[in-house]
Amino acid sequence: MTASAVVPPVVYVPCQSASEDELVVDLRTTDAGEVALLVYTALDRLVDCCGPNQPWAALRTETLAKVREATNFNVVMVDVVVPEHERRTGV
Repeated sequence: MTASAVVPPVVYVPCQSASEDELVVDLRTTDAGEVALLVYTALDRLVDCCGPNQPWAALRTETLAKVREATNFNVVMVDVVVPEHERRTGV
């Protein structure tokens, strides 16, 4: 097994909002027109890549199948840097 094949049991997902009652994940559209779910393998990576104002939720990896059913994302992108101009500002 290669290092790239290792999937952590928990991932950190950028959200529009997260509460005990409802989770609204951030989805992105790729240059190819696919709907992408961004996931981060560590909380510090999410903060480094998305900024300190990004709401997030920790999800068990197997939960991503339920997120896919609810949102119809096409691709998962791991530890992707979000450009500064697309980050939440907290204002």
